[in-house]
Amino acid sequence: MTTYLAPRLNAQGLFKAFSSTRALDNVSVTIMPGESVAIMGPSGSGKSTLMHILSGIMAPDHGGVQLNLGSGTAPVEISAMSSEARATLRRDSIGFVFQEGLLLPELTAIENVAMALMVSGTDRAEAEREAARWLAALGLGGMENRRPGELSGGQAQRVAIARAQVTQPDVVFADEPTGALDSDTSHQVLRALLESTASRGASLVIVTHDPEVAAGCSRTIRLNDGHVVDDGLGGRR
Repeated sequence: MTTYLAPRLNAQGLFKAFSSTRALDNVSVTIMPGESVAIMGPSGSGKSTLMHILSGIMAPDHGGVQLNLGSGTAPVEISAMSSEARATLRRDSIGFVFQEGLLLPELTAIENVAMALMVSGTDRAEAEREAARWLAALGLGGMENRRPGELSGGQAQRVAIARAQVTQPDVVFADEPTGALDSDTSHQVLRALLESTASRGASLVIVTHDPEVAAGCSRTIRLNDGHVVDDGLGGRR
């Protein structure tokens, strides 16, 4: 008996225009549980717009996005949600890592990570215990009380990864997560991001210009002028 694995994300017929520019033009993609997907393309190709729609930051003009949370629950139609409902979904089920990390400079590493749990109602002591566990798993044990300004670029990005993972999201989105790092540090951060996501069976979507980052992912989707020109599926279609 063959077990059917439902997509984690299923986007069909996405259109998004800004004035007269079609940022996305009939884009359809599926992303499976545990898959790491790089989204590549030249500037203006629609990469960031696609990420923003898949993650619920932005709604498409047409088309739909379903997120399968597993556990026997029906997929949720992200594109049909209100902006408030999408914000709650992002808080509870989606993680983000950005190029600059966007850590709060006045908070320590452990406070930055714990905050992601505390906004959902987890008490401080439990949130900090879980934050410490993730920091240690990412090689930052002993640095819990350092502020972002006391960390190297690679260390700060690993704090951002811990913050993205601590809520156990179903999908993690990363927007040029190694873009501000040197080559060696970039490899370390990418490995930490891939391993911490795969270890939970979560999906990872990375927007990147870097072919080495894309090569580390299990699949690459290429966009050009708002169209998918290669979905990386090959024989899986």
